[in-house]
Amino acid sequence: MNWSKYIRQVHRWLSIIFTVTVIANFVAMAIGTPPPWVVYSPLPPLFLLLFSGLYMFALPYTSARRSSHGIAERG
Repeated sequence: MNWSKYIRQVHRWLSIIFTVTVIANFVAMAIGTPPPWVVYSPLPPLFLLLFSGLYMFALPYTSARRSSHGIAERG
């Protein structure tokens, strides 16, 4: 498995974890005042989603630059 497929899979699982923590946050707030660890539980997956998302966003631009650079060297 190459890096882009691995990071894409990690990004998908992180998004599921983030969604579950946000839902748990709303449920805890509906019951009463939640403890701080419940309130801040969505932040670690969100932080990791930022990096994996930025990597996937930049990937087409870096691969396009590499492929155009390779063509220019041959021509």
